[in-house]
Amino acid sequence: MILRRLCALLGLWLVLAVPLRAEEDTLAWEALSPAQQRVLQGAEARWDGLDGEQRRRLRDGADRWLSLSPEQRSAFRERAQRWRELPPERRERLLERLETFRSLDPEQQQRLRQRWERFRDLDPAAQQRLRERFRSLSPAQRQRAIERLRRRRRQP
Repeated sequence: MILRRLCALLGLWLVLAVPLRAEEDTLAWEALSPAQQRVLQGAEARWDGLDGEQRRRLRDGADRWLSLSPEQRSAFRERAQRWRELPPERRERLLERLETFRSLDPEQQQRLRQRWERFRDLDPAAQQRLRERFRSLSPAQRQRAIERLRRRRRQP
């Protein structure tokens, strides 16, 4: 009885472990394409110490990078450089805002994207006027303005 259960458990383990091992093999450094290896060359020394999920994310990121046009890669490099140059406090605030945005439901996210697009479509002078107008408000006035916008948005 015990031997039968042990054999069944061993069989189950083999059935489950073999596909996992096969997946690990596809995430081995040597299994990456030469282009993926070039993109990920900075991670090669620590690759074997990474878990499967980390390897998968890096591989997928390399694939996304390889799919970008030269112009998109250049724009990404510029954004990454600007990010590195930001003070740590500013980066932290931006990450917090990103988390807040991600916590919104898809409809709210879409409304914010649309507002951002409308703002970006304004000429620089109009953008600056809006910024200055908002900055000149007291915290209480800002809160009231935000509430008015929310009420206006809810009206059909």
